[in-house]
Amino acid sequence: MKMPLLLALSTLAAALGATVGAPARAQAAPAPASAAACPALLQHSFPRLQDEKPQNLCQYAGKVLLVVNTASKCGFTPQYEGLEALNAKYGPRGLVVLGFPSGDFGGQELKDSKEIADFCFNTYGVKFPMFAKSSVKGASANPLYVQLIQATGKTPGWNFHKYLIGRDGKPLGSYGSNVTPSAPALVAEIEKALAAR
Repeated sequence: MKMPLLLALSTLAAALGATVGAPARAQAAPAPASAAACPALLQHSFPRLQDEKPQNLCQYAGKVLLVVNTASKCGFTPQYEGLEALNAKYGPRGLVVLGFPSGDFGGQELKDSKEIADFCFNTYGVKFPMFAKSSVKGASANPLYVQLIQATGKTPGWNFHKYLIGRDGKPLGSYGSNVTPSAPALVAEIEKALAAR
């Protein structure tokens, strides 16, 4: 009588063990879901300008982004002020300006990351996210810019070219250097993108 009971208990224990083990295996797969929540355009990591600490752009998923290639010694450099004003005004509603310093146009960017960071903050009070100096055109363009150029058909022609990206991670427009951050057409598109859910 004891043997069948022991056999039954060990069979039950084995069955329970299999059931208990199954959810643990099933729970090991939420990573693809979070990756899916991040649009392909944002699945990149870049060093932060201030300390070169890697920053994953997926942290901006669901935001409206204004991506700008910047330079410290350009005639358009005063646009930093307008970009910071946009970021401050519309940040609470979901806008983030992302700055990508580049020396692609006339070598007008400083060489050292610390110099660039100090210049941006001390001269224009820039607080929006800035990344380490990189290329934004040609064969050496950083991967975000490669995708932006492919998606819009527009390559930056000079410093302070702007790309507007919607909450879904899709580019909404491309704006040349002459389009200032306060230009009515750009501001209207930003407001429209912020209103979209």
